[in-house]
Amino acid sequence: MNGNIDSELKLNQQELLTEIQSEPGISEILPKILATDNITLSDAQLSAFASYAALLRDWNTRINLTAITDSHGIAVRHFLDSLSLLPLIDNETARQGRESLKIIDVGTGAGFPGLPLRIVRPELKLTLLDSLQKRINFLEAVITELKLADVLTISSRAEDAAHDGHYREKFDLATARAVAPMPVLCEYLLPFVRPGGLMVAMKAQKTDEIDADAKAIRLLGGELETVKQFILSGTDLNRTLICVRKKGRSPSIFPRKAGTPGRKPLV
Repeated sequence: MNGNIDSELKLNQQELLTEIQSEPGISEILPKILATDNITLSDAQLSAFASYAALLRDWNTRINLTAITDSHGIAVRHFLDSLSLLPLIDNETARQGRESLKIIDVGTGAGFPGLPLRIVRPELKLTLLDSLQKRINFLEAVITELKLADVLTISSRAEDAAHDGHYREKFDLATARAVAPMPVLCEYLLPFVRPGGLMVAMKAQKTDEIDADAKAIRLLGGELETVKQFILSGTDLNRTLICVRKKGRSPSIFPRKAGTPGRKPLV
């Protein structure tokens, strides 16, 4: 009986291994997915995305980085989703008359959207902020493996880092992907943005949040500029990019001490 069980387990393991090995890889999937949005990758960029996906899967066996581990899911829900910011990034670069933007990705987790943007636009000066050191260790491994220059990692809560003179109001653009409700995000992000710069919140279709953040935007020196709603190419996933222009300096009391924005949002 035990021999039969062992044989069945080995057979199941072999079937799983065969399924994984036969799954199309990032290098096959990603060009087709990005073609829909007219994004073309060089061989070096495609190789970087493949290495990134491999590292994500490997590290995910040891620390919780993502629930999405299949190649198609990584390509669409992580890479394509992150790159939906590209038109906005390019427009903002031209608008500000700069060769590149200085960007901070707050609560970056496994590096989204920051690292995919940096792979496709190597001129970007990117800062990745996350409160968990284990995730920072993963990000540094990716940065080293991909040999990415001008990428800084910070292990800190947003509420603390935004009061550091090295980071406060130093960025052309601050972004975050599904980190918190909009009033909370405004308090996290706008203090990092220099006057004239831009905050971009990446959301699903949550238009009810847009009105709720009016007080936070005003208090933190911003003004709602655009709300772009779209369906992620090749999917039925709703996406919203909420853009807030920084018009004036954020009062020094913001953000409030760690945990307070979440408990008592500015609404």
